[in-house]
Amino acid sequence: MSSQIRILLIDDHVLFRESVGRLLAADAGLRVVAQTGSAADAIKILSEEAIDIVLLDLDLGEESGVDFIQELRLQNILVKVLIVTAGMSDRITLSVLNAGVSGILLKHSSPSQLMEAIRKIANGEVWLDSGAIRSLIAGASEKSKSSSSVRTLTSRQTEVLRGILNGLTNKEIAWKLKASESSVKAVLQELFHKAGVRTRGQLVKVAIEKHSYDWLERNT
Repeated sequence: MSSQIRILLIDDHVLFRESVGRLLAADAGLRVVAQTGSAADAIKILSEEAIDIVLLDLDLGEESGVDFIQELRLQNILVKVLIVTAGMSDRITLSVLNAGVSGILLKHSSPSQLMEAIRKIANGEVWLDSGAIRSLIAGASEKSKSSSSVRTLTSRQTEVLRGILNGLTNKEIAWKLKASESSVKAVLQELFHKAGVRTRGQLVKVAIEKHSYDWLERNT
């Protein structure tokens, strides 16, 4: 990745897109390579330009951001995607997490949260809006109560998982738990093994969709 984080903005609302573009352009560490309101145009841009992160609105008028994400997978285009949206259903949230998006940020979030989300995603972390997480947990908890898993978590695994759900990096989780970063990484691998996943995004999806009662609610 270059010294600047290279960004593609995809939003069919020109005023919002240009406002965000000006906001990002004011940060020397970020560079808006291109803007578009079309998913088809975005695929073309990605074939021609080096992009680190796509900021994507799911509602693109006659086009769908979900279809754009699926097209990325079909064409094997490796780029991090941060969804910036006014809102989305729990079903769509789980779907895009399963598709491998790196983050979800609601449009009413502050500019500082947007900047933080971009930088964390650029560093390989996952960013999930806390409101979306609470909604998913509430919606999924009743489903998981009837099929409680025997793969319960230790207290330390629960603490690390909650740190991930709060968008913390390994270093930040280690500082909060007064532990070493290597020990946090080891616990993260244990969580990957229990969930049967390989990435943080997949872990979040499995934790919320299948284990919101036994992994999350039970330990609150």
